[in-house]
Amino acid sequence: MEAIMNNERAMRFIAPTLFGVAMLLIWEVMIWVTQAPVYLVPPPSVIGSQLVQDWGLLTSSLLITLQITLTAFVCAVTIGVAVAFLFAQSRVLEVSLFPYAVVLQVTPIVAIAPLIIIWVDNAFVAMVICATLVALFPIISNTILGLRSVNPGLLALFRLNKATRWQTLIRLRVPSAAPYFFGGLRISSGLALIGAVVAEFVAGVGGTRAGLAYQILQSGYQINIPRLFAALLLVTLTGVALFVIMVTLSKLALGGWHESEISD
Repeated sequence: MEAIMNNERAMRFIAPTLFGVAMLLIWEVMIWVTQAPVYLVPPPSVIGSQLVQDWGLLTSSLLITLQITLTAFVCAVTIGVAVAFLFAQSRVLEVSLFPYAVVLQVTPIVAIAPLIIIWVDNAFVAMVICATLVALFPIISNTILGLRSVNPGLLALFRLNKATRWQTLIRLRVPSAAPYFFGGLRISSGLALIGAVVAEFVAGVGGTRAGLAYQILQSGYQINIPRLFAALLLVTLTGVALFVIMVTLSKLALGGWHESEISD
């Protein structure tokens, strides 16, 4: 049985890797066959060489984007958990304020980012605010759903033993909400990166504070399509890395007791 489980885990890594390599080979061959110009669609080999050539420039920009992303993600988690705890303790607060959280979620960040950047003098703080607004809703919605999704029998048992509201929250609702919370982290981490990139596009900050979005814009203006694809590749790999980190944290936190992780 253990050998079968190990084979399944190996296939989860090998199968996507083989598929990705196959797609890259098809891409390379199609460009070679069609003789498409590099300034329209560069082949993977050209993108890779451009990434190596501009490694210093792109990685310094990646660090700026990561700084915005991680700061916004931490802010979103802190604010989202605090708001969810308040909502779990008061139905009146939830009914009164949750619609405004929905409004923030459905309002396109592209529409309000210029206003935030105008209102806030510091460009970095403005971009963090934009990214936080994008990443906030999944934390609030998932955490409040988890805090509400407690076993009725266990809740009745806590009431029978005259547990306080605080004891019920810490010992029952928080463990019940943990899987939902980590699911929200997986979504929110990617949205924080998207929000950071969008905010950089709108802010257009260059120089030493230039993120990957600025490099993408500049590459487009200069018709340097290989660098544009290389920057896009770094953004994509960053998003995948954030997702993998959140999945790993979920396994570490839930793997010993929750069925969603034990089954693996």
